[in-house]
Amino acid sequence: MQMPDTDISVVGGGIVGICCALSLQQAGFKVCLIDREGIGEGCSRGNAGHFATEQVLPLATPGLLWKIPGMLMDPLGPVAIRWPYLPQITPWLLRFMLNTRSKPFNIGAQALEALNTASLPAWKRLLNGTGEENQIKIDGSLLTFEQDATFQQYRHTTLEKLGHHNVKSEILSGDQARDLEPGLSSTIRHAVMFPDTGHTANPYRLAKSLGELFQRQGGRIIQKEISNLKAVQNGINLTLNGQQVQTPRLVIATGAWSKPLVHQLTGISVPLDTERGYHLMLPNSATSLSIPVTSAERRFIMTPMNEGLRLAGTVEFGGLKLPANMRRATMLASHAHALLPGLEDSAGTTWMGFRPSLPDSLPVIDQVGTSNQIILAFGHQHLGLTQAAVTGELVRQLALKEKPSLDLTPFRLNRF
Repeated sequence: MQMPDTDISVVGGGIVGICCALSLQQAGFKVCLIDREGIGEGCSRGNAGHFATEQVLPLATPGLLWKIPGMLMDPLGPVAIRWPYLPQITPWLLRFMLNTRSKPFNIGAQALEALNTASLPAWKRLLNGTGEENQIKIDGSLLTFEQDATFQQYRHTTLEKLGHHNVKSEILSGDQARDLEPGLSSTIRHAVMFPDTGHTANPYRLAKSLGELFQRQGGRIIQKEISNLKAVQNGINLTLNGQQVQTPRLVIATGAWSKPLVHQLTGISVPLDTERGYHLMLPNSATSLSIPVTSAERRFIMTPMNEGLRLAGTVEFGGLKLPANMRRATMLASHAHALLPGLEDSAGTTWMGFRPSLPDSLPVIDQVGTSNQIILAFGHQHLGLTQAAVTGELVRQLALKEKPSLDLTPFRLNRF
């Protein structure tokens, strides 16, 4: 059965999927969005709310190899690997380590620079005239340092690389950081301001608002489980809750769940795995900060939100099936109190979500199939919120057969 009134279907109701759907709709396509949970119920519900345009360096940094044993030994470290998942993650880790070489690292950084530079302008274009423009605040973010040695190492390595990739920054003393955020501890000795970053006070509400806008403009949302997929000459056959339907074109934007769908459609086994991200939301603490603040030593971020202060940022490799280790979320409270001594003591709520991660830290943004009826938009790791709107624009350009505004070579599926 042909899906009625549909030119193109988007599978995935996270922030990337809804931005793709909206962008396609704005181009005149009749769009259907499919997700088993509904809009914004995955990472879009619990992410850090940070538009991290400064993060242009791939995670596979040169020299990381020697840190892998420590990741295995410390289950509560900022980056951890669950022992039971080690056999499954090993092939991914081997690919990851190959990307720590200078050449792939530099290629990845150039690609991320292009994508992140275009990200906030794309968000402004997407939200313009929708009434949702105030959901994103471009007030910058702070990276703080409690130790001189950590700051000096960061300044002469990472910060220099960021400058080479046109990331604007300003070095601050601890006192200057406290002038901006008076609640910060006296233990903070240095900080770096990234003025071209932003945040949202409610990432879940942002996703929901865009979903509501999509529906008001005639978009259809189907909350069903998608299973079998098959590319045919005149479209894609798919099964929704046991019912077989056909759509002329399909966008795969299913994040951490994309691997089996891509394999069904293309026969390619994408080396996609999962960064399990945790957060702790502290209620009654929304006014503790005015902008996101990250700790260089403690490796977590604090973002002021409508419902409180969100503490997030740890990474755990454990796949999609192992139970959550919520100690990774609750431990963030002690880190936050160390940086914000006046923080109100209150029980927080915990959350865990799945970030889709590829070994080179680059998403897949591509068009494949015998008649280019399949568009891919997944694998944005911890930058899905940042890169969602520009990904939507690139997907629209592919669908319209226009020349993409960015070189998509680094993001092609065939790089694997």
